[in-house]
Amino acid sequence: MKRQFDDVQLGSIELFCLAAEAGTFSGAAKIAGVTPAAVSRSISRMEERMGMRLFVRTTRNVKMTEAGREYFIQCRQALNQLAEAQREAMGKQVAPSGTLRISVPTTYGHHRLLPALPAFREKYPDIKVDVHISNRNIDFIGEGYDLAIRVRALPDSGMVARHLENAALVTFASPEYLRKHGIPTSCHDLQHHECVQFELPSSGKPIPWLFTEDGIDHEVITDGGYSCSADVLGGVTLSKNSAGIFQTYRFIVQKELDNGSLVELFETQAARSRPFSLIYPQNRHIPLKLRAFIDFLLERQAIWTPFVLAAQLQGAKVQDDAY
Repeated sequence: MKRQFDDVQLGSIELFCLAAEAGTFSGAAKIAGVTPAAVSRSISRMEERMGMRLFVRTTRNVKMTEAGREYFIQCRQALNQLAEAQREAMGKQVAPSGTLRISVPTTYGHHRLLPALPAFREKYPDIKVDVHISNRNIDFIGEGYDLAIRVRALPDSGMVARHLENAALVTFASPEYLRKHGIPTSCHDLQHHECVQFELPSSGKPIPWLFTEDGIDHEVITDGGYSCSADVLGGVTLSKNSAGIFQTYRFIVQKELDNGSLVELFETQAARSRPFSLIYPQNRHIPLKLRAFIDFLLERQAIWTPFVLAAQLQGAKVQDDAY
């Protein structure tokens, strides 16, 4: 096989990735321990060799071109895989280590993931965990995430989704609200009650509530004078303070249901569930730190069935309908 790269070219690729991540040649130079001029010359040689512009230079910073961004995504993945292969070959990573960057929605973050992290780090003390708690879109490659937890996620063909759990929904209200307004006996009675609305970030429309009645699944469009967006926990807080009826994941309010500070409604018309999944880029070599975390969560949820979601979307963004 003919040699395609020499050490200088591989070094130039690494400097290119550092400059893309730092946003300046001087920032890349500081990380690499070289001069900004050396970084600039190296990248200029790359551009000349490839016949394309990778950066647009200004007096203060540099900005990647569209071609440069696409090239960066591929280069960063390749460098990460090379580094991981080298660590494994040299036997220096007996135990998983490094920083794990995770994106998780507010609901799952506060009530599932964060309580589990101390046990994970007790088992893997050399892994640092950087958790981003938000429901917004993320760019896996551009923002450097290793893994996301999402519900109804639509990854592209280069992403893998592993089923984590089917999170049961529950409809509830405070005892004070029910004393003032009466107890609805059917989900069809919701039209006569104050229902707290949660608007989906992607559409701005209230999310329908899900029920099963006589074995048939159906959705109920609710109405009310309160609405919240971005963070579904706002609807939980409103309902706790007697603003109205709300539907969310059972794991969020189970303690309140158990102690009587919230009352479950429609137990014979069970609310349905939504599936949460682990989402991560599809690489041949999964870093040990990521493999350890995936196995830890799947073992915790006692769900081991992997699957790849078939989708034809472009880019590596995870949808924000992930509350």
